[in-house]
Amino acid sequence: MGTLKYLLDTHTLLWAVRGDAKLSDAARNILMYTSDQVFVSAVSAYEIMYKYKIGKLQGFEDVAGNYIDVLKKFGANELSINTRHAHYAGELDWEHRDPFDRLLVAQAHVDNLILITDDPYIKSQPLVVTLW
Repeated sequence: MGTLKYLLDTHTLLWAVRGDAKLSDAARNILMYTSDQVFVSAVSAYEIMYKYKIGKLQGFEDVAGNYIDVLKKFGANELSINTRHAHYAGELDWEHRDPFDRLLVAQAHVDNLILITDDPYIKSQPLVVTLW
């Protein structure tokens, strides 16, 4: 069996960057001891900036304004969006319409990553292994 690899959903990333108590102990341990196997999607960069600009991420000015520096300091690997991810996200047979979540689920499935999330809609997706 290969090394496990993890993908952070956007809220998990925000909580981890801030050291928020909402982050589960399991997630905190993975981030602390396996940071080289943790990925953050380009989807999260877009979601953070989009939601910040429309006023849904009050208090995260530092993350939104300095995203690349925050990500480098955090130490996670960047995961780009490719055509396979986009195609899979579009063909998902899943009622959930949030394009950010659909892309994260697609990336986790296509790249065989464990998605670290507390989102009940994502955790209901049977094709993805989630951790929380």
